[in-house]
Amino acid sequence: MHIHCDWTGLPASTRGASVAMGNFDGVHRGHRAVIDAARAAGEGRPLGVITFEPHPREYFQPDAPPFRLMNPEARANRLARLGVEHLYELPFGPVLAGLTPEAFAADVLCAGLGVAHAAVGEDFRFGKGRAGDAASLEALGRRHGFGTTILPMIGNGQDRVSSTAIREALAEGRPRDAEAMLGHWHRIEGPVLHGEKRGRTLGFPTANMDLTGLHLPRFGVYAVLVDILTGPRAGETHRGAASIGVRPTFGVNAPNLETFILDFNGDLYDRHLSVALIEFLRPETSFLCANQLIIQMEQDVAEARRILAGL
Repeated sequence: MHIHCDWTGLPASTRGASVAMGNFDGVHRGHRAVIDAARAAGEGRPLGVITFEPHPREYFQPDAPPFRLMNPEARANRLARLGVEHLYELPFGPVLAGLTPEAFAADVLCAGLGVAHAAVGEDFRFGKGRAGDAASLEALGRRHGFGTTILPMIGNGQDRVSSTAIREALAEGRPRDAEAMLGHWHRIEGPVLHGEKRGRTLGFPTANMDLTGLHLPRFGVYAVLVDILTGPRAGETHRGAASIGVRPTFGVNAPNLETFILDFNGDLYDRHLSVALIEFLRPETSFLCANQLIIQMEQDVAEARRILAGL
């Protein structure tokens, strides 16, 4: 997949795509329907996705609590798995935020990217002040020579698939419910960081990953699947037990993800991992001593091994 970070000065090979357009946070089942619609309308044209980085909500509400289900790396990896050939991560800032719907269609979609077709969800909004909607995009497409497909939301009422409902499921420790809406396991992706290496002294060396900018799932321990994305062992998948939280036994710490990979030997520092949350095992707990923590970790690993045996 080719990732493009602007809409100007792109080579001719990037033009003429049939694109799905939106934020695609989580790349859930609704997003996939929009992508499939763009693929179907493409008639052999390259399949593209137009999204925005940073997320417009981050730009307009910089002090709001983290809400993203995916960082850009995880989103790009998921879109590549769906067969997207061109990912246009348009830089969202004063220029893009200031374009009227008419200017966005003319300057970005037509002159810049030369899209042949655009697929969007029925709730899609664009342009300065969110003045443009799916219907106005369709009208602008007729004017500028590209087709438009508008997809209805998947589900109704409480069963509607949305990033908000997925966040609620994760915040309540229900990763299987989140998976049903996503159409895939919720994954946290990124590099393995050098931490305090406390897990080694406890007999459970962990791969530590940063959660900055992400919506935080319920703090606690999970059974997980781990894909190694980079390095000599890229492509391997392993089972594991992971802790999300602030490690209260050891003082005040920033939230992070610590994953113990079952039956694994090797150095993963600076390698990129994809950690899929499969099942919530227990809430985060503060222990009086390291021995109590070790006993509990042994139980956690045994339970994760049991749950993951059939996967």
